[in-house]
Amino acid sequence: MSLAFDPPLEAVEADIRSALAEDVGTGDVTAALLPNVADTAYLLCKDVAVACGRPWFDACHRALDPDVAIAWHVAEGDRVRAGTLLATLQGHARALVTAERASLNFMQTLSATATVTADYVAAVAGTRAKILDTRKTIPGLRLAQKYAVRVGGGTNHRMGLYDAVMLKENHIRAAGSIAGAVRNARAQSPSLPVIVEVETLDQLREALDTDCSRILIDDFDRDMRREAVRIANGRIPLEVSGGVDLDGVRAIAEDGVDCISIGGLTKHVRAIDLSLKLGRKPADLATRS
Repeated sequence: MSLAFDPPLEAVEADIRSALAEDVGTGDVTAALLPNVADTAYLLCKDVAVACGRPWFDACHRALDPDVAIAWHVAEGDRVRAGTLLATLQGHARALVTAERASLNFMQTLSATATVTADYVAAVAGTRAKILDTRKTIPGLRLAQKYAVRVGGGTNHRMGLYDAVMLKENHIRAAGSIAGAVRNARAQSPSLPVIVEVETLDQLREALDTDCSRILIDDFDRDMRREAVRIANGRIPLEVSGGVDLDGVRAIAEDGVDCISIGGLTKHVRAIDLSLKLGRKPADLATRS
């Protein structure tokens, strides 16, 4: 279910085409007022953040100026302080200005996802728990946001409805039992992971007797969660989801669960404050995190 760390180039380019079609349309009438001469620009981060989105930022500028030179002063995934110089660019003035907003939109959103993910990963450090994302992503940016989760140190859950079977209450009811639902899933999709959601400890015991890949314990309080870990005893990984925040995630991890999936990694993002300015960078800008 995990993505390769580097996003597929064709997917990045598709995102860029869509973004530029939306923003530029028939042409940037304001940039056309500028002389189309060689110029420089610099990218500034105004927040504490994990820098993320370089493939989209680069592709956006190169789509408008194939000869643009982009020099990055931080690596993808670096945590930087407010006021850090992220990159400098050399290219044509009109293209630099036209690409500004679309490139920043990708960078600010993906940096936000990576930053939040890194905060959760740090909060559970030293436990066995992995931080997972969900399908609660910005429409059209699922691959991009899931890439950002990996940059932040998290792990990808299923990409969509096609690459893992998730058996919930209605699927189990239709099959007559958890065991029956898992059998049906294995028969239909033998190569895919099968995740079973349970609501009681009795359902957990039933799921443990199947060959499912992971069990999602839903709405368990802390005592039930600890009992679930004791009963499972490492036989099948346990996942917790729902109602998880940064303040409480450590306690959940310390109960011994294997995975904690958090929709807020991609759903509740607050864009990182970035700025792209024409001209040479001021001499006092920091170039390291």
